[in-house]
Amino acid sequence: MDHILQAIVIGVVQGLTEFLPISSSAHLIVVPRMLGWNDPFLNSSAFDVMLHMGTLVALLVYFWRDLVRLVRAGIRSIVERRIGDDPDRRLAWLLLISAIPGALLGAIGESFFDTFFRERLFLIAVLALIGAGILWLAERQGSQTRQLGDLRLGDAAVVGAAQALALFPGISRSGITIGAGLFVGLTRDAAARFSFLMGTPIIAGAGIWKLRTLIGPSDVPVEGVPLAAGMLAAAVAGLLAISILLALVRNRGYSVFVVYRLLFAAAIVVFVLAR
Repeated sequence: MDHILQAIVIGVVQGLTEFLPISSSAHLIVVPRMLGWNDPFLNSSAFDVMLHMGTLVALLVYFWRDLVRLVRAGIRSIVERRIGDDPDRRLAWLLLISAIPGALLGAIGESFFDTFFRERLFLIAVLALIGAGILWLAERQGSQTRQLGDLRLGDAAVVGAAQALALFPGISRSGITIGAGLFVGLTRDAAARFSFLMGTPIIAGAGIWKLRTLIGPSDVPVEGVPLAAGMLAAAVAGLLAISILLALVRNRGYSVFVVYRLLFAAAIVVFVLAR
């Protein structure tokens, strides 16, 4: 039972921190360490894959209408060989383009990012502070006057390049892409929505890429019940996180997440020094 409870807690952590701009990768490294959880399966690639599939389910459920519309628009643009003035066609291609930098860096540096930071918690704290500074500055410097239909190729390239930096634990995929969106002038709500929509292909791609660790030979046996419990928890928590963020930023902005990141970094430093 303790094993299943740990899987649920880690799943909730993944679901919340994947979409709130506070870094899921950092929390998935730090939280189990602080709680003294070192189970090989819960720290395995197989479990990580299913947690990401859970957050992907959350995205698909929440944004299914938008995603169906954009996929249809993208297919029509291929069939007709034109984008024209259709904002959905343009957005579909911009989302695809924005996913390329992160996908390339992830494929090249997967092993490095999966292992290098696990024993370097102080560095994660520094990256969390950097991410907080970027988000704070973006909200104050961005014009916040543009909507998704105003995005252009250069904007998607900027946000896509920023997304690649999210591979560093502490930076946060949603945090850095929302920050980049604010820097190119998007409103708070539009920046969050673009971040979530562009997360769909990158999270799906990462999950599919890592599936090879689930179906291939492994030294850690797959445990079905904790796996399912973690995935379900990640999906439910992910849906909650998306709803919270979109409701919160319309009125209060991202300051609360900047403050949380500062406190999280401080907690990491205290934990490291106490050891």
